Amino acid sequence: MISLEKNTNTVKKIATQLGFEYCGIAKAVKLDDDARRLEKWLSKGMHGNMQYMENHFDIRIDPQKLLPGAKSVITLLKNYYPSQKQNTAAPLIAKYAWGKDYHLVIRNQLHEFLEELRTSIGEVNGRGFVDSAPVLERSWALKSGLGWIGKNGNLINKSSGSFFFIATLITDLDLQYDDPFAKDYCGSCTKCIDHCPTDAILENKVVDGSKCISYFTIELKDALIPNAVKDKFNNWMFGCDICQDVCPWNRFSKTHLEKDFTPIPAILSMSKNDWFDLSEETFNELFKNSPLKRSKFAGIRRNLQFISQPE
Repeated sequence: MISLEKNTNTVKKIATQLGFEYCGIAKAVKLDDDARRLEKWLSKGMHGNMQYMENHFDIRIDPQKLLPGAKSVITLLKNYYPSQKQNTAAPLIAKYAWGKDYHLVIRNQLHEFLEELRTSIGEVNGRGFVDSAPVLERSWALKSGLGWIGKNGNLINKSSGSFFFIATLITDLDLQYDDPFAKDYCGSCTKCIDHCPTDAILENKVVDGSKCISYFTIELKDALIPNAVKDKFNNWMFGCDICQDVCPWNRFSKTHLEKDFTPIPAILSMSKNDWFDLSEETFNELFKNSPLKRSKFAGIRRNLQFISQPE
């Protein structure tokens, strides 16, 4: 019992040292209820062209398939809320993409987390994930007491809102488990639903991913964006923050302390015409470590031309 408590305290301490604002721990069990919800969502085609979401279904719902002998799932939240503001006359970019690619930043921190665990505790097997593997991060965050799932599908923390990256570390360590978050504090509020310009947010906390602006501007790889959503993007060129910006709980958002999430200067300074004048060579140089590389230069040009015209 003493080692259980000691190891749990070690996990929480390392999380703080590495700059994670929140750390919760849940027992590594199969997510049967989540499996049924995911299956229903996929059957309705709400993942659009994101065919990868159909893959590895059994792995998504069972941590034992990702790490044989798994006992604990550690969920970590990393704040990315910036202190700066983007020029609203310029094409808009979701806040999470203003700095260095979070996959690169957090993946390194998860590696460091595991090494610190092994130094402090001994032989520990573990695998870390950040939005890049078949892991149901929000479900684990809910199970480990870090917040509730809002009507917009985002995890909301009562103290700090929703501008967080979620990272997951599955280990074979026996640890003390946090209580699941049991209450939903969205209440009767429907701001995220009312403000979504493409009607992607449905009832019962269901988001039709195939209608989301983030889907069209990032995930959709077609040469053209459907005309059915023309003039509905509200100037969003890469991703969308509307449902988070209008969420009352994000009045509690605090400025992040992660130096790697410092905005790339061009994100805040470039005008609409600057984006239209941007060459592929300059794009690759300015955004070589940015999430914008996911859409590539051709995707950014497509999105830009869809939402605006040069002056």
